[in-house]
Amino acid sequence: MSSDADAPVDAGSASVEDLRAQVQALQEEVSDLREATDDDGQKSMTIIATKGTLDMAYPPLILASTAAAFGWDVVVFHTFWGLDILHEEKSKNLKLSAVGNPSMPMPNAVAALPFMDNVATSMMEQKIKENGTATVEELIETSLDMGVDLQACQMTIELMGYDEAEFYDGVTTGVGAATALQHMADADVQLMI
Repeated sequence: MSSDADAPVDAGSASVEDLRAQVQALQEEVSDLREATDDDGQKSMTIIATKGTLDMAYPPLILASTAAAFGWDVVVFHTFWGLDILHEEKSKNLKLSAVGNPSMPMPNAVAALPFMDNVATSMMEQKIKENGTATVEELIETSLDMGVDLQACQMTIELMGYDEAEFYDGVTTGVGAATALQHMADADVQLMI
C-alpha cells in the first residue's frame, strides 16, 4: 500500500494542509490494516482435551465455558481418554487417581492400594457437592448452551469402539486431527490439557 503518506515531508517546507493530508492518509492506512487483521474483534480458543479423569475434566470445561461467556469462539477437541468426558455414561463415573499426584494428601504407597482411587474420587465428589461446584455434566450442558463446540475425535471413537449416540446431544462427532489443527492454527489461544 503506497500513498503520499509514505513520502517524507520536510517539516520546514510542508504546509499545514500537507501535514493534515499525510496524517489522514496514515489514519486510513492503519484503519485498513486493522480491518484486514481483525475478525470482528472476536477472540477464539482451541483446547485439546486428552485426559479422562475427574480432575482433568474440569479445566477444559471451565476454561471453555468462561471464554464463551466473554463472547469467544471456543472449540474443545476431545481425543483418547479425554473422549470419556463427552460419553454420557462414562462422564458420570470419572475417577480421580491418587497415584503420582503430588498434591494428593497421601503417600504414593497408600495411594497405590486397589481401593484408593475410589476413596480419592469419593472425597473429591463430596468436596464438589459441599462447595456447590458444578458437576462435569452441568459444565458440559453449560458449555453447549453457550455455543462451545465440543468435538469428539473420530479416530478415537473408532479406536475405543464407541457409538456416536453414546455422546451428549450437541457434541460434534466425525472430527479429525486435520480439522483440530486448522482450528488451532486460526485460534488466538491454543491449550492442550
